[in-house]
Amino acid sequence: MRFLTILSLLIFTACATQKSEPMTENGFIHLALGDSYTIGEAVNVDKRWPVQLAKRLRKDSIQVDPVIVATTGWTTDELKSGIIKADVEGTYDFVSLLIGVNNQYRGYPIDQYEREFKELLDQAIQFAGGNPYNVMVISIPDYGVTPFASKKLLDAEKIARELDNYNAIAEKNAKLRDVKFIDITPGSRKAKDDPSLIASDGLHPSGKMYKMWVDQMYEHVFNNLSSR
Repeated sequence: MRFLTILSLLIFTACATQKSEPMTENGFIHLALGDSYTIGEAVNVDKRWPVQLAKRLRKDSIQVDPVIVATTGWTTDELKSGIIKADVEGTYDFVSLLIGVNNQYRGYPIDQYEREFKELLDQAIQFAGGNPYNVMVISIPDYGVTPFASKKLLDAEKIARELDNYNAIAEKNAKLRDVKFIDITPGSRKAKDDPSLIASDGLHPSGKMYKMWVDQMYEHVFNNLSSR
């Protein structure tokens, strides 16, 4: 969302180096591609979902280090450019992709989203060593239920309808490539009646909601990494 660029955060690229083997002596590396929902706008670093996921995996004796390539406000085309600018290359043990809310918010053509999402998903699979099992797509949460949307008099029904269309595209293309799709959108709508699921900015997910996301994806990620 363009309105989210005010608090844009720096990309984490320190660990985004080439890695030829699926596992290093230090453990696994999770490449998380996305926007504000991946960088964790308005929450502490330890509350970001990739960080919460890594912490939980470590409790189960699976060492994972997240590499986050995400900036608040990014659209699909901006994520593509961001990957290039961050010089992301090589192979990663696990790759996640969550992108598209800013396309919808800015009113970009949905066919642009589908085209660029396909390209990003194919790139994610390449980063995962060509193995779609090592990639996970996460649906876009519904910001139409947030206090921000209410304050701005945004049409919540329109937002929900359009995001459902975006998520249908993401799910279809994930399934076509045998990539796991995690649908966190229904849970995100619980924020309408539960303020604790929203961060202090009135827009983004709180650490509590991110934990809900981790709960949904955990079994898949754990089974993937523990089987290697």
